[in-house]
Amino acid sequence: MTSPTTSRREFLKAGGATAGVVLVGFTLPVPTRAAQAAAASGGAAQVSAYVKIGPGDTVTMLLPKSEMGQGVFTGLAQILADELDVDWKNVRAESAPANPVYNVPQMGMQFTGGSTSTMFSFEGLRVAGAAARAMLVAAAAEQLGVPTDQLKTEHGAVVHAASGRRLAYAALAERAAKIAPPAKPTPKARSEWRYVGKSMARVDSRAKVDGTAAFGLDQRVPNLHYAVLARPPSFGATLKSFDAEGAKAVRGVVDVVPVTNGIAVVATNTWAARQGRDRIVAEWDESASKGFSTRALTKRYSELVRRPGVVAAAKGDPDAALASAKQRVEAEYSAPYLAHAPMEPLNCTVVIANGECDVYTGTQMQTVEQGVAARITGLPPDKIRIHTPLLGGGFGRRANPKSDFVTEALEVAKATGKPVMTVWTREDDVRGGYYRPFAHERLVAALGDDGRPTALTYTAACQSIIKGTFMEPFALDKKTGLDGSIHEGASDTHYADGIPNLRVDVHQEATPVPVLWWRSVGNLHTAWAMESFIDECAHAAKQDPVAYRLSLLQEPRMIAALKLVAEKSGWGKPLPKGRARGVAVHASFGSVVAEVAEVSLVGGRPRVHRVVAAIHCGTAVNPALVAHQVESAVTYGLSAALQGEITLEGGRVQQSNFNDYPMLRIDETPVVEAYIVPSDAPPTGVGEPATPPIAPAVANALFALTGVRARQLPFRHTDFTKKA
Repeated sequence: MTSPTTSRREFLKAGGATAGVVLVGFTLPVPTRAAQAAAASGGAAQVSAYVKIGPGDTVTMLLPKSEMGQGVFTGLAQILADELDVDWKNVRAESAPANPVYNVPQMGMQFTGGSTSTMFSFEGLRVAGAAARAMLVAAAAEQLGVPTDQLKTEHGAVVHAASGRRLAYAALAERAAKIAPPAKPTPKARSEWRYVGKSMARVDSRAKVDGTAAFGLDQRVPNLHYAVLARPPSFGATLKSFDAEGAKAVRGVVDVVPVTNGIAVVATNTWAARQGRDRIVAEWDESASKGFSTRALTKRYSELVRRPGVVAAAKGDPDAALASAKQRVEAEYSAPYLAHAPMEPLNCTVVIANGECDVYTGTQMQTVEQGVAARITGLPPDKIRIHTPLLGGGFGRRANPKSDFVTEALEVAKATGKPVMTVWTREDDVRGGYYRPFAHERLVAALGDDGRPTALTYTAACQSIIKGTFMEPFALDKKTGLDGSIHEGASDTHYADGIPNLRVDVHQEATPVPVLWWRSVGNLHTAWAMESFIDECAHAAKQDPVAYRLSLLQEPRMIAALKLVAEKSGWGKPLPKGRARGVAVHASFGSVVAEVAEVSLVGGRPRVHRVVAAIHCGTAVNPALVAHQVESAVTYGLSAALQGEITLEGGRVQQSNFNDYPMLRIDETPVVEAYIVPSDAPPTGVGEPATPPIAPAVANALFALTGVRARQLPFRHTDFTKKA
């Protein structure tokens, strides 16, 4: 293990000098030029490193994606291990350092999110693995003095077929690292895959079970101090004055320093820091958001969606079709602010010393954090090291373009001159973090004689998650100024294939509330509205909800997922008295997920007993991981649909912790069955696509059961015991 002060260059050089470990590196995608290697005593290292080959046949994959429980270390390691021909029991995974070579080409930054890890890395990692294998074969050919076509690889070794001689990768790695990778490596054919497509055991399971897995809160460095902040009580509030004498009197408190977003109390332990913070007397100017409330915002949005907004998508003449319609269906839906609430509270450890800076944090955006650290410390980026431990959940919260929790930690460490871990309590994040935006939609449809929509208008009011960030210049639509995340899943709905007249328009409103992507981003509220409304249309047309959807859809993957979920759920078959089914299907992050929820009422409250999901995600690198992510996404989305809501009054968040922002408990969690539509297509997203359909599937089931439509989330706002 390298020390916290080891530079990246020293780390790369040390690869070959430490117990025979050598780095074999590649860029993604593999560059056209040969990788540049720097010779070092006892071995060699390359400019970028994806694979470490060490003694005992251990092969460590250095992966640039953040492992936050989604299994990305395992899935990506499978791709590399397959191409490298190594035994799975010898595979390890580590977080790669922050470096431009690991940037996602499509985004120009090192980033984990958007369900893109496997989707964007699949082909590049296959090529990188194939290149490493070719280099190891070339090294063996040099050592044995035979042509490469007489050699093959298996189980972490190169074998000379004629003589039976076998050279372990560990014995070849140093020589291989000096060989330029081939210009056009040839990955294996699908028929040769040993690991891809199979449910391999997770590489991080043992460490998480035995407690050796290191998360952000587990980081320790010499002379480490701990800090918590007294943050503004409402959004936009500014500090007028404060008295820190009470805080300084707490045993263990060593410093109190104002930073951009509040007052930091630094202590020798977190308890002392929290006690000190509680004794700070601060005066805040809260005029910026004093009159803001979610009740007022609901009224404002409801008024907005009754008039046209900025058009995001249109075809035909929906207004004329609606004006002449014999049958119209219209409804409004709302979705509240939501907190991410990852199980591991936000934290960041910073050490600034000797002209260098080490940042230890569970981030999803290494490039952004490195840039922020350089700006705050004044150090060049190559003196900033970002260490990414395992993340105790993220859901988008640890991918903040404004780098809030890292910025605070850097400011505290710089102000105090000490190594400091800045920690957010659960209340800090629930009351003063970032949120999924509040959204309100109004949909109107004209139904023809066959019951199918001849026209559909979809008007949304929502806040942009991009506006005001560094991503605004290239992420907002240049013609309309719209943030695409507001209308994704609506402006590109596959139902448009069967609807001749359609318009999607948006009111993009600003509020004092800081907002951020939340698992599945805008798809969460667009699927909620669209899939609930399509069900309302099916009911108005007196048609079966599955058959109705199939009559509108033309996209093959949507049809395949919907048919599979109907089959596996027993759609149309009788259920026990007091139960009903509902369906929803939605495309997001390149994948399609259809879900059927089976519900009842227990004490007048919704109870979800079973959820059946079918996902079309192209090639499933690890089917078990896909199933686990579907289960996770359903549970996370269901928790929000049943209970999740952040409300504000006077600019202040009213919730604080899991007591009033609850998660599903084990006894409330349904059985979730996940089925994968077979496909040889390239992998598409898995981590998020199963979240959007769950709320409408449950709502549609509750309507089938009770005759009451839920149009506001969470469901506790709807009385299902009273007929509409």
